[in-house]
Amino acid sequence: MSFSSQVKEELAKQFSPARHCQIAEIAAIISLCGRIQIDEDDCFRVKISTENEAVARKYFTLLKKTFNISTDVVIRQNAYLRRGKSYQVVISDDQDARRVLMASKLLDKNGQVEEVLSVVKNRLIQNTCCRRAFIRGSFLAAGSISDPERFYHFEIACPTRAKAVQIRDVIAAFDIDARIVIRKKYHVVYVKEGSQIVDILNVMEAPQSLMELENIRILKEMRGSVNRQVNCETANINKTVNAAVRQLDDIAYIRDAVGFDCLPENLAEIARARLDRPDATLRELGESLDPPIGKSGVNHRLRKLSNLAEELREKSSISE
Repeated sequence: MSFSSQVKEELAKQFSPARHCQIAEIAAIISLCGRIQIDEDDCFRVKISTENEAVARKYFTLLKKTFNISTDVVIRQNAYLRRGKSYQVVISDDQDARRVLMASKLLDKNGQVEEVLSVVKNRLIQNTCCRRAFIRGSFLAAGSISDPERFYHFEIACPTRAKAVQIRDVIAAFDIDARIVIRKKYHVVYVKEGSQIVDILNVMEAPQSLMELENIRILKEMRGSVNRQVNCETANINKTVNAAVRQLDDIAYIRDAVGFDCLPENLAEIARARLDRPDATLRELGESLDPPIGKSGVNHRLRKLSNLAEELREKSSISE
């Protein structure tokens, strides 16, 4: 089971105790994966379609709990995917359909299909608990979460920009920075920051998935930290080794070209020490001298030897 399916399975078992929250969740599901049909006799019919069994089960149960109405459930085999199935939950009775639509604020007082997309003016989502339920229903209907082992991405696909703006603003009420992008015919509300996806799982009340995501994030951060430390140490080792090789080359060139006797005593001393201890650090070289000197003193003397070697090479190339 994918992580996205796992989250939906958990949310499908989460029922708000308050009826107004249940209605908010129903409204979100209908508005994102539902169709309202009106026949020639002006009779209403509401149908939601989903490929996720947990979503169909949740919607069916919400209708039963909230309105105590019976619905028709149709399971169809997907013609393009051998294992794929689609689930349709249908409210066929006109009076039941009208009750659900009126309560969900998807019908106006004149019986016309209309949804109030403003977060401020929509009475359905004025309470914080109802906003939680609305986001939960929206995700169940049209949302997905990527596998957090790979990358962090949460999204809800909306049919119109107005709907996407509404969902983005409801999410923003919980201090979560959601964005909107157009993908094919959909306006997609998305969150990419791992910590904010944790927050939205908390808003939707999915504690098990939240803990799993947090554990994955901790492990990924630890691995990242270890990798950065190893890379840093490796770079420092390479830098030290390369510097030591250059120093040995310069000192060997000076020895072969003019010898150490022409060098000042302090430079001759560090040159011999480096040749005797090619793998030693600057600190170890400094401690081996008599009297000992610090890293900066050793580095200063080695730089002088490097400059001298460069001068000797230039003189040699000119004379040739």
